[in-house]
Formats: sequence, C-alpha cells, structure tokens
Amino acid sequence: MATSSHIEWTEATWNPVTGCDKVSPGCAHCYAERMAMRLKAMGQRNYANGFELTLQEAMLDLPLRWKRPRRIFVNSMSDMFHEAIPQSFIQRAFEVMRRADWHQFQILTKRSERLRALDAHLNWPAHVWMGVSVENARWLHRIEHLRQTHASVKFLSFEPLLGPLGRLDLRAIDWVIVGGESGPRARPMDGAWVQDIRDQCLEAGVAFFFKQWGGVFKSRTGRDLNGRTWDEMPRAVAAAWRQSRRTPLIEQRA
Repeated sequence: MATSSHIEWTEATWNPVTGCDKVSPGCAHCYAERMAMRLKAMGQRNYANGFELTLQEAMLDLPLRWKRPRRIFVNSMSDMFHEAIPQSFIQRAFEVMRRADWHQFQILTKRSERLRALDAHLNWPAHVWMGVSVENARWLHRIEHLRQTHASVKFLSFEPLLGPLGRLDLRAIDWVIVGGESGPRARPMDGAWVQDIRDQCLEAGVAFFFKQWGGVFKSRTGRDLNGRTWDEMPRAVAAAWRQSRRTPLIEQRA
C-alpha cells in the first residue's frame, strides 16, 4: 500500500532510510525529527530508533510494489546523501528507482558536497529528479554542486526560506519550490523574498511552485501569492507525466 503524502508538490513518500542530523539553519525545527519521535512513541516499528539514522532494508523495494504511477519524494524522513549512508546502499536505492520507471522520483538533499562526490558513481535515469535545499544566501553554493551532476531534472527547494537570496544563477535548473517554515517556533518569511524569486524564475523560464506561507497555523496563512496559486512543474517532464497517466502502464506490465 502506498504511503500517501500531504506535501503539495508530490504524491507519495518512500523512506529506505530514516533519521538524520542537523547541518544548517534550515534544520533547526525539523518536521521529520518531530514526526519520527511521535511515531516512536506510537510504537511504529521503523522508528524504534527515533531520529537516529537507520537503514530500512525492508523498505528498499517498496516502489516496485506500487503499480500505479506516482510522483514519489525519496527519504522525506532523512537525507539520501547523509555521510553515514554507505555508497553501496545509495546505489541500491538508485537501482530500484531505475527499475521502477513508471514512477517519478524526487530526491532532496542539503549535503550537496557528497552528492557531487558520488555523482559519477550513480545511474541517473530521466525519471529521477534531483534537488538541493537552500534556506538563505549562505548556502547558495549547493546550487552549483547540483548543476555539476548528471541528473536529468534539477530542482531547488527554498524551504524554509529564512532570508533574501539576491541574484540567483538558474542555469540548468528546471524547477524552484519556495515555502515558509511551519509548526512550533516557525521563523517568519518576508513576502518580498518570495516575489523576488518568483520574478527571477519568470525571467529565466524556470517552473515556479509556491508551497506555503507557513507559520504556526499554515492552513490559515495558505499559499496564495499575489492573488493566485503557483503550481508550476518542470515543463517537459510534466508533459511526459500527463502522457503516462493516459497510458495503461500497469496493463502493459501485467
């Protein structure tokens, strides 16, 4: 059974690894850490270690069992490029994604240095999207590391956006997500920061997705920007995705 997601830009989550460590200011109020500790208290087997990094071997082939095509966020409860995850395990996860080619996979990391270091050792199918998280101008170098990879689809997540980013280099970037921090102790996001990023995406022809304003009660603040929602997806892959929904892939594989 699929693990459905309420994250606006994906449909399901797959966690072959759980747990992580904080590496930059965007991690300070980590939603995954709060959720992991809650699941541990509820007795959920995969979270017996709480937020300690744990390889979930039993979950590794899960996408192969999901027959309906879906967009899947990989390691929403961890970071695929955490330094404690063996290279061989990462390669096994990529092999699962290569085989499950009726899905689209979205990977997001703050550990762009390791991403760049492992790039040549990974099989990059066209249906695997790779992104980096950038919360303020101090971490913009992650974008350059991403640009140096062989991922077919490259995207940026400015969430939680904690400061202005200035002029962005969006060469070879296919998609940008922006969102404010939510939950307890949420740090504020200035609307001017969001509009500046949106305008740069429009200028560069990069798909723009505004996820949320955030805050303690994100359902109240919503996700409208200047009177509309922004749900753009990478153009070429979005078209291919729509076509896949019309093609009876499951029947073909039966």
